Parts: sequence; C-alpha cells; structure tokens
Amino acid sequence: MVTWARNKAATLGRVGMMTLEQARTEAAQYLADAHTHGEPLAVAHGRRETGTPTLRRFLDDQYYPWFRTHYKSYDKTRHAIEFSFPELMELRLSDLSLRDLESLRAKWLKAGLSKSSANRKMASLQGALSRAVDWACLDAHPMAKLKQLKTDSRGRIRYLSAAEEKSLRDALATREESIRADRDSANQWRADRKQELFADLRCKAFADHLLPLVLISINTGVRQGELFNLAWSDVDFDGKTLTVEGDGSKSGQTRHIQLNSEAHQVLTAWRTSSTSETYVFPSRTGGRLDNVRKSWYGVLKIAGIEQFRWHDLRHTFASKLVMVGVPINTVRELLGHSDLNMTLRYAHLAPDNKARAVEKISYGAALSE
Repeated sequence: MVTWARNKAATLGRVGMMTLEQARTEAAQYLADAHTHGEPLAVAHGRRETGTPTLRRFLDDQYYPWFRTHYKSYDKTRHAIEFSFPELMELRLSDLSLRDLESLRAKWLKAGLSKSSANRKMASLQGALSRAVDWACLDAHPMAKLKQLKTDSRGRIRYLSAAEEKSLRDALATREESIRADRDSANQWRADRKQELFADLRCKAFADHLLPLVLISINTGVRQGELFNLAWSDVDFDGKTLTVEGDGSKSGQTRHIQLNSEAHQVLTAWRTSSTSETYVFPSRTGGRLDNVRKSWYGVLKIAGIEQFRWHDLRHTFASKLVMVGVPINTVRELLGHSDLNMTLRYAHLAPDNKARAVEKISYGAALSE
C-alpha cells in the first residue's frame, strides 16, 4: 500500500502477484503525482493505478512463471501467445480493447488462417487475461464479449483406407529391408578389413523403432507424445494392457488400453531387442525420443500417401473401431477424450446403425406393427 496524506492510501497490489521492486516503483509514481497534483493521477482519473502493467510485463513477471509451474502445455501456449500477439505486447492491460482483438482476428482470417486456429490463438490469450482479472491486475476482461468463430466440429476426418494402410505397411517393410541391407553392406566392408562388426539386424525383429511405433499407434490410438513418454513399466505383458500415465497424457488422466494380438506381439518382439530399461522407444542416447519426422515423411513418400499426419494414425484407430460397431463411449474411453463431443466426430462412420434406425420408421415397418 501507499499513503500520500492523512487517511489517503491506496492498495498497489497483492503479495506474490507484485514484486517488492514493482511496488516501490508504483509507490514512487503515486507520491510524485501527489506532490505535483495534490493526489495521485490514478485516483484523480478513477483508475486503480497509473502503472497498470503492459501485456508484456504481466506475461513475463506474473503469468508465465505461474503457468509454467501448473501446466504441461507451457511451451506450446507461450509460443502461441508470443507469435500471435506481438502488436499488443506494449499496450497496458487496461488499454486492450475488444476492437483491437477483433481487428487482429480479421487480419488472421484474411491471411488464410482457419477459424479453428484463430479460436485457439485467442484462447491462449484469453486464459492469460482471465488470470489478470483474478489477480486484480485488470478490472474487466477485454475478451468477455468476444465470441468464438463458429466451426465445423465434425468435419471430414483423415484416416487410412484399407488400401492406404496396406501401402503404408508395405513401405515400412521396404524401409526395414533397406536398413538391413545397408547394415549387411557395412559389415561386409568391415569384415574385409578385419574390423569389429556391427550388430546383425537380420537377427532382430525390427531394424529400428519406426515400424513398431507405427504399429502400436494404429492398434492403440496412443498419441505420439504419449508413445515417446511410454516406459516399460507401463506395459503389462501378462495382462496385455498398456497404461498411459496422467502425467504424460494430454488430458492429465491415466487410462488403460487393452493390447490386441498384433500390438502385444510387436511389443514382445521389440522388448527382446531393446537395450533400454526405461523408455520403450528411447532416443539414440537413451533418453526420451522426441522426433521421427524425417523417417515418417520418408515412408509416406514411398507409400504414396498424401496429406496425412502422424496424428491421423489415431484417427485410423478410432475409425476402425467405430466401423466394426464398437460403442462410441468405449471408443471415447480408449482415446482418453474427456468430452464425448470429441469422439462423436467418428459417429458417422457407423452407417449401418443409422440405416437400421431410419428403416424403423419406413412405411412397411409401420404397417407390420
């Protein structure tokens, strides 16, 4: 707090939300204004403080440190804010306006950004400003009246057709053979020079990690990041269950996935050749794997599959389940969706169920009753 006259005082901020140095700076401004004008300008203008922080200062000093401690999505969220709102950073929180935000969003859309991406960008800033209101750094939320753009939440989903899945598996097999052939050639070269040979890949179930990674994705629907986090302690070979720990999942909730025969066989075979006692799919240095982009896109090129992301393997898993009649709520549980609406995107892939439903109201069915 700062006092500039008898019974004249104001609260600058809360302990923990404002540093001592910030409070001293604000107090000095209050006292200087009081000396010059008889009272602080913040009081004269009816505002809480002249030093309402800029968006940049609030993010760096308060929001980012708090967010990093509480959320796993810190890096992704910070990146979204930093690269989406540079023109707003030097504005004071109290100067942010609905008009500024709507103009910025219109600019994104004109540049070709999708509505769903624009909504996600705005949501990243909205969370920060909500905290500013909660922490008494801002009186009113400037995005309170900013409506989300309407999007098609059940649009077309990209998944592998039966023919594409066969092409992908064939391409993976081709890649496996290519890696083994390269190893054979290297060992022949070393043998001719009486040098120590590399491990014989012909004796291993897999040439490297890509094929088992893809097969586990197709058969479990596990996200790529969750796969990279997977430890051997998360695999129950006897119970044929794979556990995705909450700390490593997007939803933060632990879920258990039954392994079908192919997934179980793949993990069993991969375990025999693995040298890691921690990660199921370790990096070359033994740590957490974090990237398979180059090899993945190389396989897609061989397979002739276009406009397909790794995440679409998860869509493939879900789509196959729905198409064979698995209840949508079971699919939701396997995918780890907290909201059924996310899973309902796949509901249209069970056309037989819908056909039977509408057939019940046909003229012939009515007569038979």
